[in-house]
Amino acid sequence: MFLCDIGNTSYHFLSPSKNYKESVSAFDPQTIEEKVYFICVNAEINKKLSTLNNWIDLSKFVEMHRYYKSMGVDRIFAVEAVENALIVDAGSAITVDVVKEGDFLGGFIYPGVNAMQKSYENISSALAYDFNFDLELQKLPKDSQNAISYGYLKLLYNEVISHNLPIILTGGDALKLKKLFNHASVNETLIFEGMKKVINQNSLV
Repeated sequence: MFLCDIGNTSYHFLSPSKNYKESVSAFDPQTIEEKVYFICVNAEINKKLSTLNNWIDLSKFVEMHRYYKSMGVDRIFAVEAVENALIVDAGSAITVDVVKEGDFLGGFIYPGVNAMQKSYENISSALAYDFNFDLELQKLPKDSQNAISYGYLKLLYNEVISHNLPIILTGGDALKLKKLFNHASVNETLIFEGMKKVINQNSLV
C-alpha cells in the first residue's frame, strides 16, 4: 500500500518498505502505477491527481462536518488517528488540536519556532536569539535570550498542559518541544496512522 501526504513543497510517501519524499516541482505522479492513497493541501496538485484513477483522495472518506471548513486536511487526519490526546504539530506554524473520546473539540494555531524567532529579530537585532528549550519555566528570566524564550514558550506550555490529556508531538520541531513536554510522545507518522485508519474503516483495500 502506498500512502502519500502532499504539502506545498513535497510528496511524502510511506510504503511497506520505505519512507521518503519527492519534490513537488520535480516529481511526476504519473510515474507511479500502483494505487496511491493520498491527502493534499495543494489545490493545483489536487486538480492534477483528480485525473489519475490510481490516486485515491482519502479526504472524500472523512466526515468533514466534524471539523471546521478551513481546517487543513493534514490536521484532520492527525486527529482521525487518536481517541484521547492533544496533538502538537510543530512546523512552520504550531497547531494544537484537542481530541476526547474520538471527538475533535477544537484547537489553536501558534507561530512556529522560526517565525517567532524572526519576529523578535525584526523588532531589534538585540533580540536575535535562538530559543532556549532547556529553560526553567518556573523561574522568571534575568537575561534577554531566556526572556524571549519564556515569553514564547510559557504561554504555549501552560495552554497545552491545561487540557490534562496525553500529548503527542509531531512535525519538524517536535524534538525541540520534547524538552518542554518531557512526558509527551513523539510520533512522526501520525498523519499516516490516520490515513490507515480511514482506509480500514471504509474497507478501501
